[in-house]
Amino acid sequence: MTDEEVSRHLTENNAPSDDFGTPVSDDFEIDLGVPEAPAEDDIELNLDFGGPLEAEADDLLLNLGEDEPEPEPEPVVPDADEEAVLEELRQQLRSQVGDWYVIHTYSGMENRVKQNLDNRVKTLGMEDYIYEAVVPTEEVIETRNGARKSVTRTVLPGYVLVRMDLTDASWAAVRHTPSVTGFVAHANAPVPLSLDEVEKMLAPAALARAAAASSGSKPRNRKIEIADFKVGDSVMVVQGPFAGVHATITEINANSQRLKALVEILGRETPVDLTLGQIQKV
Repeated sequence: MTDEEVSRHLTENNAPSDDFGTPVSDDFEIDLGVPEAPAEDDIELNLDFGGPLEAEADDLLLNLGEDEPEPEPEPVVPDADEEAVLEELRQQLRSQVGDWYVIHTYSGMENRVKQNLDNRVKTLGMEDYIYEAVVPTEEVIETRNGARKSVTRTVLPGYVLVRMDLTDASWAAVRHTPSVTGFVAHANAPVPLSLDEVEKMLAPAALARAAAASSGSKPRNRKIEIADFKVGDSVMVVQGPFAGVHATITEINANSQRLKALVEILGRETPVDLTLGQIQKV
């Protein structure tokens, strides 16, 4: 078939052709050159959350506070003055007559029980058997609403120490004192404390008295406590990435004013590190 016959045939069948009569196909590809390389600003994001987490929830710790190293607790080493006070306390305990017993009281009634027992000893004439009642105390630095203050609190809430010679009469005098619920006993027999145990309970108060009596002496290192929160409290995070999320306190560091708490992230409980300023009570 000649070129003229081909052209006529395509024209008759409505086939497209160019300006020179050359037939062209409906399917064509335009090559615009080599594809450009991706711009340097293009960033590839890996959003694959589908794989299993290798670490358990307890292994994850999110720090939502200031990035500060947590101070290491310093060992408490008594100085020469404190050691002298403790030695004096030991000598005093060794020289005293009677044994030390622990009586249980209603909570918050420790000082009232001591007062009641002192009065009862005088009324019953038991001075030769019941020598003294002591409520062990200690001084702590308490943080409440961001302010620190020194407070005196009982070392053993709900308990009072009594130095006495145990007889049926002295036992009854103590046992029947108002707000006393009983002796700390073994098989219903009151058990006396060792002198080391008594020293540990009475030492904080002895050191506090010595510090108060010594003018110009350096301040003692006292325990710091957070009064606003305690372990197990449910709180609300009010600052940081998890503001508005509930959390449960698991650990409190009063010295650094920081705490650890559990929050729910992606359906899992995860420990986070917070400051006291980032939470509030629910």
